Amino acid sequence: MVIKRRHWALPTALLVLVLLTATGCESAPDAPAKPTAAPSPSVARVCAGPAAGPAQAPAGSVTVDPAVVGDLAAKTKSSPPHTTFWLRPGTHTLEPDRFAQILPKEGDTYVGAPGAVLDGRKTNQYAFGGGAGDVTIRSLTVQGFVAPQNEGVVNHDSADGWVIEHATIQNNSGAGLMAGARQRVRANCLRGNGQYGMNAYKGGGPLGGLVVEGNEIVGNDTDDWERRQPGCGCTGGVKFWAVNGADVRGNWVHDNRGPGLWADTNNNDFRIEDNLLEANDGAALIYETSYNAVIRKNTIRRNNWIEGRKKAEGGDDFPYATVYLSESGGEPRVRARTDKIEIYENVLEDNWSGISLWENADRFCNSTANTSSGDCTLLVRGAEHCAQPAIAAAPLYADCRWKTQRVDVHGNRFVLDTSVVGCTEKCGRMAVLANYGTYPEWSPYKGEAVAEAITRTQENRWHDNVYVGPWSFVAHDPSRVLDFGQWQGAPYQQDAGSTFQPQAGG
Repeated sequence: MVIKRRHWALPTALLVLVLLTATGCESAPDAPAKPTAAPSPSVARVCAGPAAGPAQAPAGSVTVDPAVVGDLAAKTKSSPPHTTFWLRPGTHTLEPDRFAQILPKEGDTYVGAPGAVLDGRKTNQYAFGGGAGDVTIRSLTVQGFVAPQNEGVVNHDSADGWVIEHATIQNNSGAGLMAGARQRVRANCLRGNGQYGMNAYKGGGPLGGLVVEGNEIVGNDTDDWERRQPGCGCTGGVKFWAVNGADVRGNWVHDNRGPGLWADTNNNDFRIEDNLLEANDGAALIYETSYNAVIRKNTIRRNNWIEGRKKAEGGDDFPYATVYLSESGGEPRVRARTDKIEIYENVLEDNWSGISLWENADRFCNSTANTSSGDCTLLVRGAEHCAQPAIAAAPLYADCRWKTQRVDVHGNRFVLDTSVVGCTEKCGRMAVLANYGTYPEWSPYKGEAVAEAITRTQENRWHDNVYVGPWSFVAHDPSRVLDFGQWQGAPYQQDAGSTFQPQAGG
């Protein structure tokens, strides 16, 4: 498992509704309390009332006795593939060894009776591991496991074709679960885990065909990794790494430390739709050094109050966003269901800020500023090719960069009431910008070339949106703060067909 580094690379760079204090995240003393209104009826309220498993053993299943320590692991070992195991009510445990775990065989199914809990007792690192495919885990609570940083408790080895549904995976260290190809994660409560609710990472890949649907993902990163390792970029509700094809829909992602959803490094072909993303300490969504996505019909509210306010009070002028695209864009040469990033028909309400499109001029393959370490874009085989003199000319001049390009932001509603958010400046901003390129010494991207490209020539467009509240706009670099008229006028010409109402409720 690769330990990931912080990727922001910026200048300086429940139960139903868990409050920040319930997950150990406190607002600044003068910050308004987050509202506790219930979500809409259609949201995934999984943690308050998870679906119960069968009260009787399914026909042909193997019954697992909670009174026998290690019974589940032993019966799995002695049974053939494609066995169904029914866990009786009670607390099931493993042998008291940190590496003791269940190693399913191909096609095994694990079903919990009402009240069935698999507890690691803060001793075992992993619950379910191994490389067997097409395993199902249903209606089971998994808790108390102590996976190391960046590792996971359920599907620890990222085997393919697993189905995890109607489960409660809570109060574990590391990630509640990992992901393999063709994994289905449906109607689960992923709550209060030490690092992530889920870490979608498969060493050596590929990881595609991932579905994350109808889950409640709440209160994760209880171990507060950014405090323990400042700049690690290793927090949030869900992290996606090099996933090629994912549908993330109908989830309630809320009250997580750090971001709600974070797709980081060479992800492609995402559909993120019909989710409720709210009250996360950081951005609701980060899409970073990745490609081709549709982000539509999401409700996004009250995010980034903690991190946005902290940065503003520290004097940072960067437009910290609620939907943050960092070195990410549409690329027709990378096969997907779309060849751009389209952000439409979303409602963003009372977040710290809006959407920022960012590209770090100094971040590219083979640069010392590339916080993705040895990774390169999906257009170049090997970062070593991105060196002088070849990088200064086509095609490598373009292809050695993850580019924020072909982003289409339309048909969204952006609402900001500063009395609700509790801010008077450095909030309520929309942005498309880059920094001034400075290094490494041999970089072909020095100066304003990247800022000019992201702002004017890379087909990034806002249009036909509705703004309510005192929004401002940042273009080219953090120093250029514009009003709505300047944003619409030359040379930026953004938000054609959009409307602007400067006061909420006015």
